[in-house]
Amino acid sequence: MNFPLVLLALLVVTGGIWLLDYLILRHQRTPDNVEPWWIEYPKSFFPIILVVFCLRSFLVEPFKIPSGSMIPTLLVGDFILVNKYTYGIRLPVANLKIINMNEPKRGEVMVFRFPEDPSIDYIKRVIGIPGDTVTYRNKHLSINNVPIQLEPAGDYKYIESGLAYIYTQRFKESMDGNEYNVLINQEMPDIQLSAVHHFPNRENCTFDQTGFSCKIPEGNYFTLGDNRDGSSDSRYWGFVPEDHIVGKAFLIWWNFNDLSRIGTLIK
Repeated sequence: MNFPLVLLALLVVTGGIWLLDYLILRHQRTPDNVEPWWIEYPKSFFPIILVVFCLRSFLVEPFKIPSGSMIPTLLVGDFILVNKYTYGIRLPVANLKIINMNEPKRGEVMVFRFPEDPSIDYIKRVIGIPGDTVTYRNKHLSINNVPIQLEPAGDYKYIESGLAYIYTQRFKESMDGNEYNVLINQEMPDIQLSAVHHFPNRENCTFDQTGFSCKIPEGNYFTLGDNRDGSSDSRYWGFVPEDHIVGKAFLIWWNFNDLSRIGTLIK
């Protein structure tokens, strides 16, 4: 379901009825006539829908984390808030930028519409910006031939799909002043070549058994999940176009399974 479109439709319908009643219908009613339900209910809901629509479209939007691709930064079941104006003000539904603000920076956690199916929202970490060359070989990341600092941070385990424990290693990665943790399983290949899709500008990338290297075209971004060996990301389905960007994730506001995560800033 395209929730922003549904919300816009409700806003138009309730707002239209409110305006029709304000301009015409209320003048035709006698003082002892009660508003019919089809006017009373839309008028009551219109202000609420208007506030929700404006908040969600231009300020913040809530999301729920459905998968483990961003572990350990984000856990399955985290409810997060996304800043909708950090990367510019966009028209609702059309997602057309009308006011420029900031551009996504390396190391930031970004929500965007999945390039292969824009009705689905994805969340990943920005690794490369337009013009960068991203290389990932033998579990080490380089940007424009400069290795990204990676420091061991201990072992890590988590439950996958509620069935089995996954044992892996945690590392601290530093990029453009942003420090965050990633998971790397040394026993897994750097990339599953059979899972790489045919995506726009795929000719900008080279793949082999030891990893890949991609030159990011203008107007696009390269993303990876923090759970490097458990994420479907730009390695497999390609670049994120600028017009697919939704916003910057900044806060965990709820998790039913772990209340201690409430209020955690997303780094």
